[in-house]
Amino acid sequence: MAKIIVVTSGKGGVGKTTTSAAIATGLAMRGYKTVVIDFDVGLRNLDLVMGCERRVVYDFVNVINEESNLKQALIKDKRIANLFVLPASQTRDKEALTKEGVGRVLEELRESFDYIVCDSPAGIEKGALMALYYADEAIIVTNPEISSVRDSDRILGILQSKSIRAEQDLEPVKEYLLLSRYDPERVNRGEMLSVGDVEEILAIPLLGVIPESKAVLKASNQGIPVIHDAESDAGQAYADSVDRFLGKDLPHRFLEVQKKGLLKRMFGG
Repeated sequence: MAKIIVVTSGKGGVGKTTTSAAIATGLAMRGYKTVVIDFDVGLRNLDLVMGCERRVVYDFVNVINEESNLKQALIKDKRIANLFVLPASQTRDKEALTKEGVGRVLEELRESFDYIVCDSPAGIEKGALMALYYADEAIIVTNPEISSVRDSDRILGILQSKSIRAEQDLEPVKEYLLLSRYDPERVNRGEMLSVGDVEEILAIPLLGVIPESKAVLKASNQGIPVIHDAESDAGQAYADSVDRFLGKDLPHRFLEVQKKGLLKRMFGG
């Protein structure tokens, strides 16, 4: 039966959708049948990052309202056979998401998938609460700045009190920290929190550190999850994060300032 992973944060713009796309793609690359769901009703960006926006006919809300079935709404990824996308609706209100409707769709998905990745909207409005309610595991995405970390701490409190696991006194949601847009040079200048600072505040296991990288924007614009770019530092960092999620013990990379070679120092770059 599938594990439900929510990718969440308190603050917008930290890289949740990039992370959801990369983690889901990475799990599928490793042989697990995976579906990634966009919970951001009214905005909908996951289909753009996954490169399937032109193939959206039915969406998550259509399935909840029984206006279509799951088979009609699921979009098969072009590159990986065992990866699917369930897009959000751009035309509905977030009130369209109900605990009963979301629960019914997730139960149906559980029967045929290994992993269900839920791409949560930012904050604590209804879409975000629906995304985390049924979670077995949670990836908390935060930037190394105090407002982002503080908001993530609030999300941890909600996971520990308002998830179905909390309500039913079950084993707690397993939480991981994913630190995005990390820049060691800015950390050294005191402009950004260090990895240690963020770990001390949130006190949850560190899944990965994703460096600030132009590859992320390039991949998003191309509709290709950045984990496909195995040459980029961000792509490698996401691949490491997936492997750690699956139990591998890997050292964290991209935490120190990279020394430039002689040619780069002479000619820039």
